[in-house]
Amino acid sequence: MKLHVLNTGFFKLDGGAMFGVVPKTIWQRTNPADENNLCTWAMRCLLIEDGDKLIMIDNGIGDKQDAKFFSHYYLHGEDTLQKSLNKAGFTEDDVTDVFLTHLHFDHCGGSVKYKNSEGALELVYKNATYWSNENHWKWATEPNMREKASFLKENILPIQESGHLKFIDPSQPSPFPQFDIFYANGHTDKMMIPIIPYEGRKVAFMADLLPSSGHIPLPYVMGYDTRPLLTLEEKAKFLHTAADEGIVLYLEHDPVNECCTVQHTEKGVRLEKTFSLNEL
Repeated sequence: MKLHVLNTGFFKLDGGAMFGVVPKTIWQRTNPADENNLCTWAMRCLLIEDGDKLIMIDNGIGDKQDAKFFSHYYLHGEDTLQKSLNKAGFTEDDVTDVFLTHLHFDHCGGSVKYKNSEGALELVYKNATYWSNENHWKWATEPNMREKASFLKENILPIQESGHLKFIDPSQPSPFPQFDIFYANGHTDKMMIPIIPYEGRKVAFMADLLPSSGHIPLPYVMGYDTRPLLTLEEKAKFLHTAADEGIVLYLEHDPVNECCTVQHTEKGVRLEKTFSLNEL
């Protein structure tokens, strides 16, 4: 099995929203903001190559939204999902599975594209099965007012309409022999965190349970989270296990660091070191 980093570019989000109750004077030490209080974030996805399986975990923001939408998020950088996929030696048609940690637009927007100028939509990965879970799908397609702007129907509904959607049952073992799944409910309902045995280690694709290395201290919880106190519990459980077992944390939104490990300290679990995935 081989893991490939898929860089899809950068975007900006409000620093206060990304760090919740933590004061700017503290969080800006690791994630400096611009004059509009916006911080830069990556949309770093992952590709699992294993025999005849090519599994994509998340796929970034996509490119089908209008100029007004993108003006809020300041997309920048030279990387795109297609470029990264091609660099790894593959095309869109080679992808067998698209595993979506959750359905917020910056994680699943690359699933669907415009077929023509008349606005018809089609799947980007036409040969792939798209994976979610029933609880989260219902949560996303019947959204609460807090998350409604993050669940865009044009990113989600065509997947089901295409017949390519399958649901994972959280009460059962992972349907993928390549990884186990940790379910987190603080950020959004039934977000899925893949934990992948790789090169003698475990690599956890952290999605929005841990957006960046700057979010490791437990109180550093995003204002976007629907159940912040539950996020605290889930982070504590996960990071303590990660420190005990030396789990590699793959960071989807960290603008600089691909991976990190954590360690126990007198102040709690803290950053141990950062490194790139190919250093494993």
